[in-house]
Formats: sequence, structure tokens, C-alpha cells
Amino acid sequence: MEFGLHIADFTWDSGPTELGPALARHARNAEAAGIQRITVMDHFWQLPGIGPVEHEMLEAYATLGFLVAHTEKALLHTLVTGVIYRVPALLAKTVTTLNVLSGGRVGLGIGAAWNEEESAGLGFEFPPVAERFRRLEEQIQICLQMWSDSEEPYEGETYRLGRTLNSPQSITRPHPYLMIGGSGERKTLRMVAQYADACNISFSAESARKLDVLRAHCETVGRDYDDIEKTAMIPVTPASTPESVAATVREIADTGFTATYVFAVQMPDPAEVVDLIAGTADLVEKG
Repeated sequence: MEFGLHIADFTWDSGPTELGPALARHARNAEAAGIQRITVMDHFWQLPGIGPVEHEMLEAYATLGFLVAHTEKALLHTLVTGVIYRVPALLAKTVTTLNVLSGGRVGLGIGAAWNEEESAGLGFEFPPVAERFRRLEEQIQICLQMWSDSEEPYEGETYRLGRTLNSPQSITRPHPYLMIGGSGERKTLRMVAQYADACNISFSAESARKLDVLRAHCETVGRDYDDIEKTAMIPVTPASTPESVAATVREIADTGFTATYVFAVQMPDPAEVVDLIAGTADLVEKG
């Protein structure tokens, strides 16, 4: 089992004016503790269930660039980018740039977006769900084409590109790590089967069935199910212990997942989060 630190809350004891040094320390501590992945949300307001919307939230790709400069080994990506926030070519170029500057450590996590309140507040277009999924598939196709040797035009229902030139190309070949987040059975998991290196699903009693659905989609599109990395996401709180989290992670592993992204809720000391994940990983490794 690999562990990822998903940084979903930046409201820390150090305060907002010290976010830069605190985030750099947090990332370095995570790598030193053996955490193999570090991710951030692609949101602009804090999410319900984690904290008030007014709490600190950093823009995802500027933050990933900062994390590139303060890490050496970890895989970095968003968990996950909302399809409505950036036009496809800009997204592909941004991820490519970070992949190059990091030596191949930055990938793309992407999903159909869901936060209508945030979008209305900040003026982002929020189309109906069917259109968001259509845009998601086109955006994935454009990214994959821009990461290929093709410079041919792209003609979709929503997006049209005259020349998909992308130079320099990503260091990671044939393309940067591509994760599709979400567990929708009809559209999301079908796109995972068709395009993605990995899925990400919030762990629940439904997770095993979701993986069965993914397996069926793989059979339909002719994809080897085992080629897709199955990742789960779980929260931790001040009440969590390495023993309690390890019990959940063992269940996650038994279900068929091979990586767990952990995010903290109401834990204002980042060092406690890293210690909790490291302690959990040690217990899981020992069995």
C-alpha cells in the first residue's frame, strides 16, 4: 500500500501569513516520513465538511509549482481538477510544464466538477452535468493528444484546436500520470477504463461494487483491468489513531486498492498529520 498526503486544509496554527514556510516544511516532512504522493484540491473556497468556506484555500497549480520546488521524490497532482476551471490546452501545457520542471513527478488528476456554489460565487460557468461530462472527455482527449507526437487539429463538440503543438514534451512518457476522480458508474468509471492510469474513489461500503463496475467497463473497451491503479481517499480527524486508520487501510487493501490518499479535517498542526500517516504505514507494513 502506498500512502498519499492530500492537503485539503491550509488553516494551520502557523497562520495565513506563514503559509509558505509551513507548506514547505509539511511537504519536506512528508517525504522524509516516506509518503510517496502529495496532492492538493482544485478548489478556491474551503469545502463543507472540512471547514467554513472562508478558511484559507490556495490555487492548485500555483501550489503544485511551489511543491515542486520543495520536494524531491513525491508524485504531485491535483485531486482533482474541475473540468470547468481551465481550457484544455492551458491545462495540458500547465501539467506538461510542471512535469518537465519536476523531472517527471507531476501528473493530472481530473473530474467533472461539482461545486456549483463556488462557481456561482467566483463567476465560473457551471453547465449541466451532461455537458460537464462531455467537456471532461474532450479535455482528456485533448491532453492525451497534446502529450503525443500528433500536432493535428482537434475537433470536438465544445473544443476546437487548430494545432496541438506542445513543446517541450513531458518527461513522463507516453504521458504524465492521469487519474480520473469520482465513482459514477455510467460515465466516470467508463472513462477511467478508456483513458486513465488510475481511478480515485472515496472509500465506502460501495467501493467493492464500484471496482466491479470498473472491471466490467474494462472488459467492454478491451482494457486490462490490472493496468489501472485503484486508489482510495479517506479522512482523518483529531480522534484518529494509527491503529484505527490502519484497520481502515487494511480493509481498503483487501477491497483491491493499492494506494490511499489521506486528508485531515480540523487538524491545525500539519506535523500531527504526517506522524499519523507514518505511524499507520508502519503498522500496515508490519501486518
